[in-house]
Amino acid sequence: MPDQTDALPHPLRAPPRIDTTAVSQPLQDLFAGWDVALAKPFIGLTADGAIEPWLFPLRRTGASVQPIADAVAAFAASLDATQRKEVGFPVDSEIWRTWSNIHRNLMRHGLCLVELSEPQRELAYAILRATLGTYAYETARNAMRLNQTLAEMTGLPLEFGEYFYWLSLFGEPSANEPWGFQLDGHHCNINCLVLGDQIVLSPILLGSEPVLAEAGKYAGLTVLREEEARGWNFMQALDPGQRAQAIVGKQLPFDGYASGFQDNVTMPYAGVPSTEMTPAQRGQLTDLLTLYTDRLTPAHAKFRRDEVMAHFDRTYFGWIGEFTDVAPFYYRVHSPVIYIEFYHQPGVALPDVGYNRRHAHALVRTPNGNDYGRELLRQYRTKF
Repeated sequence: MPDQTDALPHPLRAPPRIDTTAVSQPLQDLFAGWDVALAKPFIGLTADGAIEPWLFPLRRTGASVQPIADAVAAFAASLDATQRKEVGFPVDSEIWRTWSNIHRNLMRHGLCLVELSEPQRELAYAILRATLGTYAYETARNAMRLNQTLAEMTGLPLEFGEYFYWLSLFGEPSANEPWGFQLDGHHCNINCLVLGDQIVLSPILLGSEPVLAEAGKYAGLTVLREEEARGWNFMQALDPGQRAQAIVGKQLPFDGYASGFQDNVTMPYAGVPSTEMTPAQRGQLTDLLTLYTDRLTPAHAKFRRDEVMAHFDRTYFGWIGEFTDVAPFYYRVHSPVIYIEFYHQPGVALPDVGYNRRHAHALVRTPNGNDYGRELLRQYRTKF
């Protein structure tokens, strides 16, 4: 495929909100379901419908959040009055919950990167660099770049593109008050709440279709290969009995069970518990978990990893689909304090040839009420 990037128009405006009455009936039904989900009070992902309390105490981590605060302040200082009004929301806003992985502008909010100047976009990226670990930052940026590849492959530059991502700021950087930001768009959804020096980085979904750019502006770029490989390798490390126990389903889901608008999903623990694994397997599962806790910068990632490892004996690994060298698959890692889903999907923007490894998502949530830092916020509001 030739590099069509320079031939494509580069719009200076974000795609307009879609008319939900003018889409297909299946999409109307999907969007109506999302409205119903948003109308319900936030509870959080649980194993049985009930929150397990006191998993996330307010405390000091000893890790600095100043780089993030400085990056947010620098970005905000670059905005004019109209932009500042559009980008800002109260930290308790329900707008947090309206993120979605779909490429269409259904409930987007904040400032779209395509409408920013190049210096302003660089300041927006600086917020991500200050928040995310190096690998996670590159994965996020590459997911955005591969959305440009998708524009080239589909010939739909007004629907897909590297800059069709919306940044919102919640509250203002403070040493004591809660604040945060959200980046929302196709295959790159990042929610970050800061309170004191604690960070909650969830929900966070990163993905791509395709996961590899075979040609075009970003030829050779790829994402989620490590998440795919480590999950498959862990399944391979299980013995036949454990592998059978790990399989929690045969039919791959179309989307993740805990994707957008699934804040209150009930997901029972299922699969192989870590307590029934060998020391080597437990070490390999720890490495898999670390790949996801390292979404944060090193000092905050260590704090998050310690939090996750404190509940390691209540951690389960589950698998859906076949287990072969080439078959698409889904895996889940679930404990009281972390929920991970990795899964392949069929073609959506590209031709649907069935489930395949060309389209993949990796999602992380914080169960038991702490997505968007809600449990920390609850304790903060109660205390202050």
